[in-house]
Amino acid sequence: MSTASQTSQRKFSLPIMTIVYVALIPFINWSFTWAPMWEVLPGWAFNPVTIVTGLVLVVRDFAQREVGHYVLIAMAIALVLTAFAAGPELALASGGAFAIAEMVDWAMFTFTKYRLSTRVLLSSAIAAPLDTTIFLYGAEMIRPDQLTGPNITMSIIGKMVGAVVIWWIVRSRFERNQTTPASRSN
Repeated sequence: MSTASQTSQRKFSLPIMTIVYVALIPFINWSFTWAPMWEVLPGWAFNPVTIVTGLVLVVRDFAQREVGHYVLIAMAIALVLTAFAAGPELALASGGAFAIAEMVDWAMFTFTKYRLSTRVLLSSAIAAPLDTTIFLYGAEMIRPDQLTGPNITMSIIGKMVGAVVIWWIVRSRFERNQTTPASRSN
């Protein structure tokens, strides 16, 4: 295979994480329209979808690594799909929340020189409470009892658990790659 064809193959590789990102947004938003509230303790009910919402922020970080600032176009496509899947009101709530979280993530990934693992963790820690509160406020207008302490808590915990797992994986890979060949043989 020639160098030119190898280069063109790399140039046109499928942005898998970006596709996953675009698919997750409308799916999770749609899930908020029907998922039942779970009551764990009296007065402590939450929507189980809030647990997996953190996946979106972490996948977004990897999508930005794949497509750079075009991740904003991916987000717009996902919000259009959300409008079809879950309605324009939820798309607006999601769009507002994602826009704020996206700006935090974008700034973290654009202006800081931290390791990738640190950027993933810090951007999630800053964006998760903002994204959660804004989204659940908008969802409250569509479906009552979404902006609750338990929903906010479970969503932030879900987002941070996902961020910590990805942080650990990325950091472990980085440290493994930083090990010199001489130290591997010892």
